[in-house]
Amino acid sequence: MNPYDEFDLEAGLDAAIAAAAEPDVPAPPPWRETRVVGKPLPRIDAYERVSGTAVYASDVILAGMLHAAVLRCPHAHARVTRVDATRARRMPGVRAVLTPDSPGADIPWYGGQKGPLSRLLDRHCRFQGEEVAAVAADTPYQAHDALAAITVEYEVLPFAVSIDAALDKNATPVLDGPGNRAGDPRVVERGDIASGFAAADVVVEETYSTATEIHVPIELHGCVAKWDGPSLTVWDSLQGVFPAQATLARALGLPIARVRVIGPYMGGGFGAKLDTGKYAVIAALLARETGRPVRLFMTREDTITSIGNRPGVKSTVKIGATRDGTLTAIEFRCIGSGGAYSAGGTGGVDWQPLDLYRCPNVRTVSENVFMNAGPERPFRAPGHPQGAWALEQALDTLASRLNMDPVALRLQNFTEVSQARPGQPRYSTTGLRECLTEGARTFGWDDARKAGQRGALTASARGAERGGAVRGGAERHAAERRGVGMAAGMWRGGAGGPPSTIIVRLLADGSANLNMGASDLGTGTKTVMAMVVAEELGVPLERISVEHADTGTTQYTGPSGGSKTVPTEAPAVRAAALAVKRELLALAGAQLQVDPATLSIEQGAIVGAGEGGPRLKVTEVQALRRRGVLVGVGIREPDTHGLAVNPFGAHFAEVSVNTRTGEVRVLRYVAAQESGRVMNLLTYRNQVVGAVTQGAGLALTEERVLDEVHRGRVLTRNLYEYKVPTALDVPPAPECVAIDPHDEVCNTAGAKGLGEPALIPSAAAIANAVADAIGVHIVDSPITPARVLEALARRS
Repeated sequence: MNPYDEFDLEAGLDAAIAAAAEPDVPAPPPWRETRVVGKPLPRIDAYERVSGTAVYASDVILAGMLHAAVLRCPHAHARVTRVDATRARRMPGVRAVLTPDSPGADIPWYGGQKGPLSRLLDRHCRFQGEEVAAVAADTPYQAHDALAAITVEYEVLPFAVSIDAALDKNATPVLDGPGNRAGDPRVVERGDIASGFAAADVVVEETYSTATEIHVPIELHGCVAKWDGPSLTVWDSLQGVFPAQATLARALGLPIARVRVIGPYMGGGFGAKLDTGKYAVIAALLARETGRPVRLFMTREDTITSIGNRPGVKSTVKIGATRDGTLTAIEFRCIGSGGAYSAGGTGGVDWQPLDLYRCPNVRTVSENVFMNAGPERPFRAPGHPQGAWALEQALDTLASRLNMDPVALRLQNFTEVSQARPGQPRYSTTGLRECLTEGARTFGWDDARKAGQRGALTASARGAERGGAVRGGAERHAAERRGVGMAAGMWRGGAGGPPSTIIVRLLADGSANLNMGASDLGTGTKTVMAMVVAEELGVPLERISVEHADTGTTQYTGPSGGSKTVPTEAPAVRAAALAVKRELLALAGAQLQVDPATLSIEQGAIVGAGEGGPRLKVTEVQALRRRGVLVGVGIREPDTHGLAVNPFGAHFAEVSVNTRTGEVRVLRYVAAQESGRVMNLLTYRNQVVGAVTQGAGLALTEERVLDEVHRGRVLTRNLYEYKVPTALDVPPAPECVAIDPHDEVCNTAGAKGLGEPALIPSAAAIANAVADAIGVHIVDSPITPARVLEALARRS
């Protein structure tokens, strides 16, 4: 079975939605020239964000609110034999204690194919950080003091916190099944892999690995829960309020209509907040028991051990090509672990070798292993950066063996069809060729490659170094080697689609309100959607209000993630705004006694065709003044074009490597992205710079470290040990090249996703630049100074 057959399922769902849709309103034509959309405009909520007046979930304070804390298992694998909370219950300020024996706490969690794999508070703890008990008290300090007073006795069990240890024949099963393999390997293939390699003039093969990464958003995971009789309201830091509403209703046995989830401003998520977590159910249980609101936010240490990660993956890549660089075969094997409960350790890793480059013979094998570590969660472009790390470095090795320019090799294998999908449909647009050529031109790729022996910085890099933080002097430069590298990538998603319902209200004073259930993760979603309303209705941005995601007041949509928010919401917002526009023009036409088809909206006025035509301010439309509001409803219609919609990118990096210390500095960076229409050039650039920063973390600094020998514990539990990139770890001014192919087919906004695809090639581009500088590929991430020095020693 092809694991990507879910595309057929999605097509069937889209067909059902299309059949139920209103047939009388034709799809709007693509935008040509735009007045608002595409401009580099500041965010509509910028003042609130920078002034401190924006209210996040972690800022919510309610009258009589209690504070909760969670006691977590300190062992990688253990069984709870005894819990005694007697002392904790007697401590000052303690209002409630939740243990595995508490009524209502035996809630199924971590669903598997054969049923739940665990419980809300499970006596069998399969990773360090599993929840054992919880306390609600008057103050946070009293809650944490009470945790220390709970006596827990454990039977410590054998653990496996690495893939090799989990696969050992003597390893203790993490779950109840035999062994630790999460089912059979997933195999996808096309063509004849053996004949493909037989036809190759050059074959390269190498094994690569990426470390496990942690999301570490600025705002911690947590919520405030409050009951009003039988109804529950939760303020949560989330990427999607509606999935959280369903999760809470299911866990607590409530009708969905009795659960309201409010998502105010949020401080980042990167996939870890696509749904709520155990913390929200625990807070709700404690709030119900005490009859008071309960605030429960996790500590930074607990988020690192317990709330999710990007799984580390080991990949072996074998590629064959003819002398002119034409790929004849790709074989890709990967193995990873989603932790104790998830079988998603290698989800998405094989998409790059399956679909990015034209190759008739491809075989991928993906294996997943359970181990005693925190479960994975989707992390910005799940699986794709790990796949690109391996594939793009292998391609550079192949280019070197062929004595071929890396950009030329990728252009040689450009494709206009999606080879991984059934029937190999054409892409709506594929800007990969333009990303490669325009990115290389902007970067000055040819000149950088011709700069000569390693060690000479290009003129651009010297300028960047003068503009940045210069550390050291002549002695440092004597030990530095310069290298340039590039990598390409694509994101499997980014097309968007149903469901999404939007309401736009035009008020009598000419202002507008946008009712939208999508969360703004900090990426500027509210601003982009307000720009769509402004484009169609001519309302200035400062006169458009956008509501926070709230299951009680805003309309249903999926979570903001997978780079699907703009291509999902923008067409629905446009449809709602156009519904208002049609009604407004019809009312104005009746008042002016002209055909509404001859009218348009310009700068808050309705104007007729031709010079000297009728002109009427929106606020002078009598029917609008009488009614007070015009309401338009838009839904995201399914795509019916039958094409593959994917974003593409190509990134270019210049680095310097100090051969004495092993330090790597990224001096220059150019990211060329094709994500359809640029909706807001400023937020577009911001998304790309953020992605490059996270890519630098994958390449150079970030790694969850586990004690594989003694206790199986996480050794990088804070931001001192777990090193996210800082301003000194990224180039001072990364350049963004926006490729707009004028995709008029993908959706009525012409936009694809951006957040994920901009991250995918970034770490691999840096790794290839390091290899160019020192003459050897460092195949394991992150590229630490120690690994650089080891590689140099091996090369010598």
